Amino acid sequence: MKQRIRHLIYFILLVAIDQISKYWAITRLKGQSPITIIPGALQLRYHENTGAVWGILSGKIGFLSILTIILIVILILIYFKIPNTKRHLPIQIIWVFILSGATGNFIDRVYLKYVVDFIYIELIDFPIFNIADNYLTISCVILLILGIFYYKEEDFEFIDNIFKKSKKEIDNNDGNQ
Repeated sequence: MKQRIRHLIYFILLVAIDQISKYWAITRLKGQSPITIIPGALQLRYHENTGAVWGILSGKIGFLSILTIILIVILILIYFKIPNTKRHLPIQIIWVFILSGATGNFIDRVYLKYVVDFIYIELIDFPIFNIADNYLTISCVILLILGIFYYKEEDFEFIDNIFKKSKKEIDNNDGNQ
């Protein structure tokens, strides 16, 4: 239980960091020239994204908001199915970051009707992004790496159990037919 409370605190802090950084971008970057951090490589520049990743589904805020609510509910349900063991702790923490990223961008969509992006990697002309996007992207990459190199198939049995009916339910349904 203590671990779940600690994860809730992490979640709140991560969402707060994201929202504070976006507030800063609105108050300091909106309508201003970009701020160069590393010449030719990294800038802070204000952008309002009315879509999802890289602007896809632009202008579909209602649809994206409903989709995000559904995904957040699913992510929360899965979080509570992750075994509360030391071995599964990295997955739990990654899940907290994923939930924080989804929630941070969801807050923008609900209150602003767009997502505030402000980090621009000029060196590769990468689409402008934000802290919440980092939470999502980096967490998914780490989860993939852990899935390939650290975890074994049996470590993910809890996922199978989420989507499978219990043997008892299957036996009861077969007997009722």
